[in-house]
Amino acid sequence: MIQVYIHPTYETWKSISNRTLQDISHLQNLVDPIINNVKIYGDVALKTYTIKYDHVDIKQIQVTEEDFDKAYMQTSNRLKKSIEIAYQNIKCFHKKQIHEELPIEISKGVFCWRKIIPIEKIGFYIPGGYAPLLSTVLMLGIPGKLSGCKNIILCSPPNKNGEIHPSILYTAKYIGITRIYKVGGAQAIAAMAYGTESIPSVYKIFGPGNSYVTIAKQIVSQKGITSIDMPAGPSEVAIMADETANPEYVVSDLLSQSEHDPESYVLLVTINNPSWIKEIQKELKKQFLDISNKQDIIEKSLKKSKIIVLTSLDECLSLINQVAPEHLIINCKNASYWGEKVINAGSVFLGNYSPVSAGDYASGTNHVLPTYGYAKSYSGVSIDSFVKKITFQKISKKGLKNLSECVNVLSSEEGLLAHQKSINIRLKNEF
Repeated sequence: MIQVYIHPTYETWKSISNRTLQDISHLQNLVDPIINNVKIYGDVALKTYTIKYDHVDIKQIQVTEEDFDKAYMQTSNRLKKSIEIAYQNIKCFHKKQIHEELPIEISKGVFCWRKIIPIEKIGFYIPGGYAPLLSTVLMLGIPGKLSGCKNIILCSPPNKNGEIHPSILYTAKYIGITRIYKVGGAQAIAAMAYGTESIPSVYKIFGPGNSYVTIAKQIVSQKGITSIDMPAGPSEVAIMADETANPEYVVSDLLSQSEHDPESYVLLVTINNPSWIKEIQKELKKQFLDISNKQDIIEKSLKKSKIIVLTSLDECLSLINQVAPEHLIINCKNASYWGEKVINAGSVFLGNYSPVSAGDYASGTNHVLPTYGYAKSYSGVSIDSFVKKITFQKISKKGLKNLSECVNVLSSEEGLLAHQKSINIRLKNEF
C-alpha cells in the first residue's frame, strides 16, 4: 500500500521526494475560450457555462437574503457553535499580526516610513459539491475582514437546485461577507478578473479549486489582469517520527491528508527500526478498513506515498527542508528543538497531540499554504496577504544637503546626470 525506502543514498533523495506533478497545461486551450467569452459576454456566458458544467439554469447569479435565511435554517446549532469557536480562534491568531509602522529618522532631516493599506477589492473562490470548504471561508474571510478590505466577494458553484451549500452561505454571512455569487469553475475566476454585469472585478483572487480553476487563476495572473494568492496543488504532509511517536496517531495523520486528493503528497521520514515500520503498515491497513468513505481516493494517494528510513533525525530534517512540505508534523522527543531547525515548510505541528486537522479547522493558524515545494519561497495566507505597503519619505532641505554628495557620486557612476540635477537644483544656493 505504501512504498518503503531503507537508508537511501543522498543522491536518490531528490527522486524519492519528488511530487507527482499533474500536467494541466493542456487545459489552457479549454480554459482560454471560457475566460475570453466571460470577458466579452459577461453574465450570458456565466449562465451558459453554468448550464453546461453545473447542469442548472440559474435565474439570479447573486445570492439573495432569502438564500441566506434558508441556509441559516438548514445549518444545525452544533455546526453553528463549532463555526463560532473556530472563528474566535482564527481571529485571535490573525489579529495579533496587525501592527502599525512608525516613521524612522534615517539621518538628520530624513524621515522614512511605510503605510499599510488594505487591498481594496478581493475575491474568494470556494469549492462546493461533495466537499463544501466552509473552513476555507473562515481562513480567507477572517484575515480579509481584519485587514480592512472594503470590498470582498465570494464565488461558489451551485448544486443542481441552483443553490450554494448552506454551510458556505452561513459561514460567509457569519463573518460578514454577503456579496456571494452562484458561479463556479474557470468562469468564476474570469468573472472576478474582468467583471460582468453582476460580478465586480477584483484586484486579487484567493482560494483553491480543481485543475480548471487553477489554470484559470494562472492565466489571469500571467496576463496581469489580477493577482492571485499563491500557486496551488494537492494537499501535502510530511511526518518526522522517532520511537516516541504513537503509530496510531502517525497513521491517522497519513490518512487524514491522503483523503483530500488522489494526488496528495504523503511522506513519513523516520529513524525507527523495521518492526516499527511493520507496525505502521499493519495500522494503516486496520484504519483504512475502518474508513467508510473516500477509500478509493485514499488508496490511490497511498500508492504514491513513501516511508523513508534514515540514520539520524538531523538527516531526516535535512530531507524535509529539501522537500519543503505544505504541512510538517514533528512527532519526536524534543519536538520544539527540532522545530527550531525547520527552514522550509508551510505550517509545522509539534508533538503527539498536534494533528494537521486541528490547524485545518480551528487551532487558529491559516490552512491556505504553499504546496509543490513553494514553501521555500512562499508563506501561507496571513494578514499580509490582504494588504499592500507603500513607502513614504519626507526630507528637509538640510536632510537633502546631507544626502547630496552620496547621491551625486552614485548617480554619476551610473551616468544619470538628470538625477544629479534634481538634487542640485534644490541646493544651488548651497554650492
